[in-house]
Amino acid sequence: MSHFILFLILLFIPLIVQSQADERLRARDIGIKPGIFSPGKNNAITDVQGVKVGHRTIIEGTNIRTGVTAIIPHSGNIFREKVPAAIELGNAFGKLVGYPQVQELGELETPIILTNTLSTWTAASALVEYTLRLRGNEHVRSVNPVVGETNDARLNDIRGMHVTRDHILEALEKATDGAVEEGAVGAGTGTTSFGWKSGIGTSSRLLPEQYGSYTVGVLVQSNYGGILTIDGVPVGKELDQYMFRDADEQEDGSIMIIVATDAPLPSSYLKRLARRALVGLGRTGTPMTHGSGDFVIAFSTSEKIRIPTDAEREYDQTILRQSALTPLFQAVVEATEEAIYNSLFKAEAMTGYRGTTVEALPVEKVKEIMKKYNRRQ
Repeated sequence: MSHFILFLILLFIPLIVQSQADERLRARDIGIKPGIFSPGKNNAITDVQGVKVGHRTIIEGTNIRTGVTAIIPHSGNIFREKVPAAIELGNAFGKLVGYPQVQELGELETPIILTNTLSTWTAASALVEYTLRLRGNEHVRSVNPVVGETNDARLNDIRGMHVTRDHILEALEKATDGAVEEGAVGAGTGTTSFGWKSGIGTSSRLLPEQYGSYTVGVLVQSNYGGILTIDGVPVGKELDQYMFRDADEQEDGSIMIIVATDAPLPSSYLKRLARRALVGLGRTGTPMTHGSGDFVIAFSTSEKIRIPTDAEREYDQTILRQSALTPLFQAVVEATEEAIYNSLFKAEAMTGYRGTTVEALPVEKVKEIMKKYNRRQ
């Protein structure tokens, strides 16, 4: 080995070590493991077979901090092979394009797009274009795009409406399975929760064989307030940063929760599953404030329960019996709770619109607090 190569190695080792030291860890990496069921391989919504996630992060200049996240239920033509779906509203102060038809028909015919509040309709238009372009949809004249949002105006010049059609299409094209990038990425680029920087988070649970070996995956775009609680520990109070600490202080916001499962559940069962995701949300310390949009979209990827557009008058489906739902309820509570923690733990501090800075959750202090309450595993 030449002296020059050795010099380069010695030069970059400190940088590599520093990069590893600065990396934000997930909740489970520091011993925070809510619940009893184990996560899937990636501890992500993509552990549900067929589900893909794509981000387009938009960080430009000093004021633009926003983005797009796309969730695709399966790799086929979703319009022609619709998936059963349901939507649950916690507090409905928000914009959710496509809700009425999903509520009425109980099916999803497009991917799901998440973005910021004022880019909702740009996203819907691009999603319609994406769907019309798919092979087999040449004669389609009506599309129900599903788009959710949270308001990132604290860090982002939201009135500039910087998300474009191309950003939406890029997020859809980049969607992959496997590990999902978390924190200040995609639709979570400019979001905050509990006064700390947050963003995209995800988690999953794999049920044991005796409960069907089904997988439940959750992805969140967290942007809401409350009194941060982690695995039952009053972290927000311990850090002296929480809602109502000051007499006039309130913090509204929103959260989008996407739930996927490979269990063969029809829309009515998915509605019940989605409702339990709000239990996991509550565990993190939010009262779902007056100005918060708390939405859950749940769908099943099981081929046993797909809804084919080109079917004859009748088609067969195999569904899970209702008495087998309880383990899935537990799984979605656990996965939602952990996904929210990951959205906080993975997000780094950010400075954005008009010089506003939102600090990252202080992980080392959180470790000390969890140890104080004997909650680290």
